[in-house]
Amino acid sequence: MADTSAPLLIKRYASRRLYNTETSDYVTLEDIAGFIRAGREVKIVDLKSGDDLTRQYLLQIIAEHESRGETVLPIAVLNDLVRSYSTQASTVVPDFLSMSFEMLKQGQSKMMENMTAINPIAKMPGFEAMRAQQEAFIKAMTGGLGAQWSAPTDEEGAAPAKGDELDEIKRQLAELQSKLSRM
Repeated sequence: MADTSAPLLIKRYASRRLYNTETSDYVTLEDIAGFIRAGREVKIVDLKSGDDLTRQYLLQIIAEHESRGETVLPIAVLNDLVRSYSTQASTVVPDFLSMSFEMLKQGQSKMMENMTAINPIAKMPGFEAMRAQQEAFIKAMTGGLGAQWSAPTDEEGAAPAKGDELDEIKRQLAELQSKLSRM
């Protein structure tokens, strides 16, 4: 059985075919997107040079979904991303995006916790079916985002304690806003 905590190694051959080293078969971009949706990290490397091509292929997966009308990124966000490559903001943007996605994930988790918390409505007939529908709706709306995102870590690489997470995120957001306002 493969170690699912380690990234799934995909090798790109000279023919541009992608090879899954765990299952010893060829995969497509859609297969790789499926692995990621299932919570698996992937690493794509060029067989000959050893270059890490993961970012390039992940961007290609996003571009294909966007071109099929499965839009997640508004035009304004795409424009801002393009602009960030030519400004000093390029050093701030990755941290800001990571924190924003983490806040979205935490909000989704909190909403699910609140739906399942003990309350009088939970005893109503049909509540479980309604809750399952709401979870499916939220998962569909967020593209199944959830536990597969990794939280920002401190300088030592450890995730902040649960009680301090929100304060840390607020502090980092304030710091980013300060940096952006100075630009």
